[in-house]
Amino acid sequence: MAAKPSTGEGGAAPGSQTLLRGLAILEAVAGGARDLAALSAALGTTRSTTHRLAAALVEQRYLTFAPREGYGLGPKLLELGFRAQQAAPVTRVARPHLDRLSESCGDTIHLGVLEGEWALYLDKLPGRRRIAISSRIGERQPVWSTGLGKALILDLDEARWRGFYRLGEARGGHSPDLATWLERMRAYAVRGIAYDREENEPEVRCVAGPIRDASGAIVAAFSVTSTVQYMDEARMEDLAGTVREAALAISRDLGWAG
Repeated sequence: MAAKPSTGEGGAAPGSQTLLRGLAILEAVAGGARDLAALSAALGTTRSTTHRLAAALVEQRYLTFAPREGYGLGPKLLELGFRAQQAAPVTRVARPHLDRLSESCGDTIHLGVLEGEWALYLDKLPGRRRIAISSRIGERQPVWSTGLGKALILDLDEARWRGFYRLGEARGGHSPDLATWLERMRAYAVRGIAYDREENEPEVRCVAGPIRDASGAIVAAFSVTSTVQYMDEARMEDLAGTVREAALAISRDLGWAG
């Protein structure tokens, strides 16, 4: 019978244990630990073991070290983070979550990004209801009137909000008036969701949520859309939590810590 490999604490093989400790050091530095004493306390290892692991991470550029400043996150992590972000476009990351959401709610779902003055649709999942939502991938919609568009600008200041409202005003009439619209936007920003109450198209309503990247910036949004027949005020409120949860799950897959 072949001999079993020796294991360290918790039954982990030595190589796995070293890897996990290295990752723990990165987490500790990210959390504010800067010297060997703090790192040793976080890992529960001796100073010599901690120093050996930290030195290896510095050599490979996962950490930096400067006298009197201590350890910091290294440029290698920035490189890997950028590559991960580039390899995970929002449409691909979001689609499994939106598929599950579509299956559970049965409504049409749109995914989009802010493109200049417009909300640009990147993806659409048709609903199962016997209604047709007149939208298509690649279409641009007004920011001020669509739930998706409002979700994309939740982090902007009121001056920018007014700008988007005026852009819509230049292209046609508004409902509601600016004061009401701003009041709603403030409430949406607090709740982390946005509604379209037939502002973009008669009889069509939606609930939308923002999607954030690793930096916390809103990089996309999605909306659950249906007609008034299936989307009264009570159902919009019921969907709000579901939309927030899906938005959070997608954002976490893009690297946002929440």
